Amino acid sequence: QVQLVESGGGLVQAGGSLRLSCAASRSIFSIYTMGWYRQAPGKQRELVAGIISAGRTNYADSVKGRFTISRDNAKNTVYLQMNSLKPEDTAVYYCNINGYLTSFQPTLGDYWGQGTQVTVSS
Repeated sequence: QVQLVESGGGLVQAGGSLRLSCAASRSIFSIYTMGWYRQAPGKQRELVAGIISAGRTNYADSVKGRFTISRDNAKNTVYLQMNSLKPEDTAVYYCNINGYLTSFQPTLGDYWGQGTQVTVSS
């Protein structure tokens, strides 16, 4: 198995920035997608940003132009740079990786981090 360890969350004022990191505890043979999701109280979990193996990215409309997802393949790490934060960005942010841990794994794995709290004050 693999553990995804997130860091970088915290409390920030509106207009501020945070950078989230998510590191895998082991090497991953093949990664299909890496992404960040968030879940605010009383709401469903939603995709914030994703990046596929070819490097193409996609973003929720609400964060386009403010958030940037990137990755370091050598470190099996994915980042989320969040700028111009708004109070409505307040949520628990989760890292997600879909991939194969080894060449022998028969099915695509779906792995999640434990979540990191982001709170934006007005």
